[in-house]
Amino acid sequence: MANIAAKRIKREFKEVMKSEEVADGTLKLELVNNSWTELKGQIAGPSETPYEGGKFILEIKVPETYPFNPPKIRFLTRIWHPNVSSVTGAICLDILKDQWAAALTLRTVLLSIQALLSAAEPNDPQDAVVAKQYRENIELFNLTAQHWTNVYAGGPNLVLDFVQKVQMLTDMGVDEHQARVALSTFDWELERATEQLFS
Repeated sequence: MANIAAKRIKREFKEVMKSEEVADGTLKLELVNNSWTELKGQIAGPSETPYEGGKFILEIKVPETYPFNPPKIRFLTRIWHPNVSSVTGAICLDILKDQWAAALTLRTVLLSIQALLSAAEPNDPQDAVVAKQYRENIELFNLTAQHWTNVYAGGPNLVLDFVQKVQMLTDMGVDEHQARVALSTFDWELERATEQLFS
């Protein structure tokens, strides 16, 4: 790895480790295979959002051209959010693309991703299905996002009605995640989800 990038990452890693966010459990950062180019981040779901209580794992790949080019970051934890692909975990965030600046650090990037969970941008979506639900039925979006947080990110309370509907489909032989995606996509209407899965 280019020397400048390695030095910079080491310095930023220390900055994150000493931060108040690590102390209060809001952020976490660790090396993968003792490599400075592959890191694993974790952010806590912000309070008063459907992600509250969840812990979201991020894959961080640092290019040799860092800090002149942004790190490649995606969610490893499944999440229901307009700006994150519910399939790949890809994130739509301007500072990870054309608004990147060499002055940004891993800590500011992690905090920006966490802030995105509080303030979705449904008009610049990464996931059109999620964005449509967000724009058309915010209450249902919040319940769905909360359900995904509970199931995939260890969040606190389950939306029981949703759990039962997922169970009904798994009893029919549908994979649990596929059942959840179909139900989430079709506003938790069992009939429509079933039709889509078995058509």
